[in-house]
Amino acid sequence: MARLLKNPIALVGLAIIALYTLIVIISQFWLPFDPLQMDVAHILESPSFRTGHLFGTDEFGRDILSRIMKGTGISLLIAVLATAIGATIGTFMGVWAGFLGGAWDHWIMRLADVLFSFPSLLLAIFVMAILGENTYNVIIAISIVYIPQFARVSRGAVLAIKNNEFVRAAFSSGADRRFVLSRHLLPNIMMPIIVQSSLSLSVAILLESALSFLGLGVQPPHPSWGNMLSSARKVMMLAPWTAIYPGLAIMGLVLGFNLLGDGLRDILDPRLRNIK
Repeated sequence: MARLLKNPIALVGLAIIALYTLIVIISQFWLPFDPLQMDVAHILESPSFRTGHLFGTDEFGRDILSRIMKGTGISLLIAVLATAIGATIGTFMGVWAGFLGGAWDHWIMRLADVLFSFPSLLLAIFVMAILGENTYNVIIAISIVYIPQFARVSRGAVLAIKNNEFVRAAFSSGADRRFVLSRHLLPNIMMPIIVQSSLSLSVAILLESALSFLGLGVQPPHPSWGNMLSSARKVMMLAPWTAIYPGLAIMGLVLGFNLLGDGLRDILDPRLRNIK
């Protein structure tokens, strides 16, 4: 924690994420306007303090600020759940592949290679085409994208330490595989997993926004940054604020997770600390 407070990059990222988290909490109790309520009297109204629409309104007269605030919770929930599921399954596969070796390692890594052969967005679209369009399937699609990434990261970390003396000593003392995995291997590979998780959260935000933009994610009228951008395509030349503010919301959260991930890497990697 002390090293975290001394790292300005991580602190800025943490502050940005904290701000978005605060927005999510506030949106559960208060919003400037109903994000689903259409108002034909205020269609495509420009940002104004006088009317209370600080970010303007969209083509249906809905308040953009309220929709962004509501969409923040949806995007964060999808990103966190998808990353957690992908990290859990991928880490389990990678640890067993690296620890057991042999056929386990071969087949698990070949499966990872197959998933890696697809671009992330294309793989997510493929999964959504099979499962259908709803929020839960977005979480499943993004988590499948992340499984091979975490499998490779965890496998590499296990291979780097499984032949170390403390692991051999544990086996020599009569410890079984489960004990060695839980007490010696997993605690020592958490650093790359944590860093990968923080960076993966930013990509999850982009994937969710892209799927919603294509009409495969969160479905209208429920607000999502991606479907807000999709709707803004029709009117962005006339009302640019309909695209600018959702785009800035995506950029800000992605930047926060990237900065936090870079900061954590600098803090947790002893080689980088020695260089500095």
